[in-house]
Amino acid sequence: MKPTVCIATAVGAVLLYAAPIAAQAPPSDPAPGATTTTQTEEKQAPEEKQPPENGRPITMQHFRPLDQRGINIFETPKAPGVEYTGFKIDFGAAFAAQVQWLDHENTAIPVIVNGVDTNQLQDIGFGFNNSTANLYLHAQLARGVRVQLTSYLSSRHHNETWVKDGFLLIDELPVNLGPLNDMMRYVTLRVGHMEVNYGDAHFRRSDNGNAIYSPFVGNYLMDAFTTEVGGEVYVRAKGFMGMGAVTGGEIRGTVVTPDQRGPAYIGKVGFDRIVRPNLRVRATGSVYKTNKAMNSTLYGGDRAGSRYYWVMENTLATEAAQHLSGLINPGFRNKVTALQFNPFVKFHGLEFFGVVERAEGKAAVETTERTWNQYAGDVIYRFFPREQMYAGLRYNKANGTLVGIPNDVGADRWQLAGGWFITPNVLMKAEYVTQKFEGFPPTHIRNGGKFNGMMLEGVVAF
Repeated sequence: MKPTVCIATAVGAVLLYAAPIAAQAPPSDPAPGATTTTQTEEKQAPEEKQPPENGRPITMQHFRPLDQRGINIFETPKAPGVEYTGFKIDFGAAFAAQVQWLDHENTAIPVIVNGVDTNQLQDIGFGFNNSTANLYLHAQLARGVRVQLTSYLSSRHHNETWVKDGFLLIDELPVNLGPLNDMMRYVTLRVGHMEVNYGDAHFRRSDNGNAIYSPFVGNYLMDAFTTEVGGEVYVRAKGFMGMGAVTGGEIRGTVVTPDQRGPAYIGKVGFDRIVRPNLRVRATGSVYKTNKAMNSTLYGGDRAGSRYYWVMENTLATEAAQHLSGLINPGFRNKVTALQFNPFVKFHGLEFFGVVERAEGKAAVETTERTWNQYAGDVIYRFFPREQMYAGLRYNKANGTLVGIPNDVGADRWQLAGGWFITPNVLMKAEYVTQKFEGFPPTHIRNGGKFNGMMLEGVVAF
């Protein structure tokens, strides 16, 4: 029996075994990811005195849980969620590992460099990917004021530990400043080195070891995710939101070569409401713009790397250096203007999330700007009383122009996935993925390129 068939059979057996167990779950707990007052209403959510079955209590204010309860929470909730009782410190962690069984092929003609065909694909097959892990440090400094620090303990791009981000979140003033205190009922400030809030897709992606929020194994083709140093201001009232941010425009801060660097401006507007019982509607539009950067990484900032190891890479590639396997980076290193629109609808257990994106930019050596477009749609159905299991389908397409290729190129991908939350902290998911590249010239390694196969992923987050 082929390993692919074995994997599919094993997943099916687990799902059948899980069904009667999940059906016995008590209906008293709210479904994780369902809309609550922490996300869409002004009034404060009641204090969470008891965690869900096998979960852990939430002790931080304005907090997105790391486990299943964090699904479909986007920006950190404006409502405190828990009562402030003084300084607290809390640690969290998340780690993930995958079993990969993918095949890839291309039709590129040989290109010989130093005796090596650089268009020959690496031989890949069944195996286990490098395990990844995140460590989280949270500190409640004052009422409505907390700090978060995220470290990658192990990632595809870095085997060693390194800091992803760290920021200060302010939802209430720690001192009495009269009218400003009333203003903070609607305003949130976030400052530090942080994941930029461009688009909503980054809230639903796998972030190194933390893959609990994503129903799929792989992220989007054009993965708009990076960390930058700066500050954000949010205004939220009655389900409406506006956000403005200024950052350094690059993945790390520096004061050298100021003539070649400038700020990045980020904006987002939208609304998020329960329009009737069991029906939640959210829609946002985002913009990211920088006119001058030494190395903008809006579409290449995921130093953790792609979940699809080695796909469409040649025999000279390394796991770390070619860590964005299967993804598309437009290469807008020095100038970029990007727009993303995201609709989200949840009706009972059925969810739809969409991505409509257009980005223009260039590298310093280019005389004209290039354009890329991306479209994606996720349909997820979550079932059983606490939505312990789900099935999902995603279609994703991206196309545009790359440096050195006169015509448009691109890729499209289908992902079919299913998952089981064994507990709110433990997720097992399986995915079948198929992806094709289009428009690449015969001398390019992606000419006629495609890959497909099965992925299994286990995730623990708490």
